[in-house]
Amino acid sequence: MSAAPLRELRNRRGERLDFAFHAALAGGGAAAPDARRAIAVLAHGVTSSHDRPWLVELGDALARAGIAALRFSFAGNGASEGRFEEATPAKETEDLGAVLDALAAAGFGPIAVAGHSMGGAVALRRAARDARVRALVTLAGMVHVHRFMQRHFGSLAPGDPMLGKERCRWNQALADEAARIGSLVHDAAQVRIPWLLVHGDADEMVPLDDSRDARAAAAGRPELVVLRGVDHRFTGAVAAMTGAVVPWLVNQLAAPPGRGPPP
Repeated sequence: MSAAPLRELRNRRGERLDFAFHAALAGGGAAAPDARRAIAVLAHGVTSSHDRPWLVELGDALARAGIAALRFSFAGNGASEGRFEEATPAKETEDLGAVLDALAAAGFGPIAVAGHSMGGAVALRRAARDARVRALVTLAGMVHVHRFMQRHFGSLAPGDPMLGKERCRWNQALADEAARIGSLVHDAAQVRIPWLLVHGDADEMVPLDDSRDARAAAAGRPELVVLRGVDHRFTGAVAAMTGAVVPWLVNQLAAPPGRGPPP
C-alpha cells in the first residue's frame, strides 16, 4: 500500500469513511493507456470492515497486476464514522456511490467494484443503477437478502450481538429493510456490464445457490467460478480467489470502453 490520492472519504451524510489505498505498481499486467487510472473498489460484508485478510490480499494482488484498489469500511463499521444500527443495504449503497463520486472527481476510471457477502449485494445494487461501474465482481455474494438475515439472525432479539460481535447489534432497521428487499434477482437481471461471481461450494453463510440464482436471473451472462471445498472467508483458498479475480479484472479494465455487453 502507499499514500492515497484522496485526503479523505465522506458519504453524503458527511460521515467519514475509513479506507486504504493500493497504488498500481509499474510493470503490472494492466499497462495499457486505458488502464493507467483504472481502479477497483473493494467492499466488505455485514459486521465486517475493510481490513479482512482476503480483501487486503486482493488489493495487493491487483496492485501487483497494475490495477489500483481502494478498500473502505461502510459507515458504522470498522473505523468509519456513523452508527452500525443505520448500516442497511440502502445506506451502504449510498456510501458506495459517494466513493465512486470521489474517485471520479479525482480522475480515476474505469472503475470496477468487488464486494464480499453483503458487500456483494451492495455492489450488485449499485452496478444495476450506476453507469460508472464498468465491471462487477461478487465474492460469496448475498442475493437472497431476507433469507440470509432470517437464517442467521432471525432468532435474535433487537440489541443482541450479531455473530458474537458486541459492536454489531441486530436491529429493526436491518430486519425491516431485508424484508423489503427480499431478493436481488431483479437487480441481477438489470446488470449488463461484465460480471464475475466467485463462490465456494462449502460456504456456510451464503449458499452457492445465491450466485447460481443471480447468474440465472441475468440469463447466464455473468461468469461463475466455483471454488471446491471453500468456505465463506476463503480459508486456505485466498490465492485461488485472487487467481480468478485479478486476471479477469485486468482484462476488463484494460479493455477499450466498448468491450463486453453494453452498460
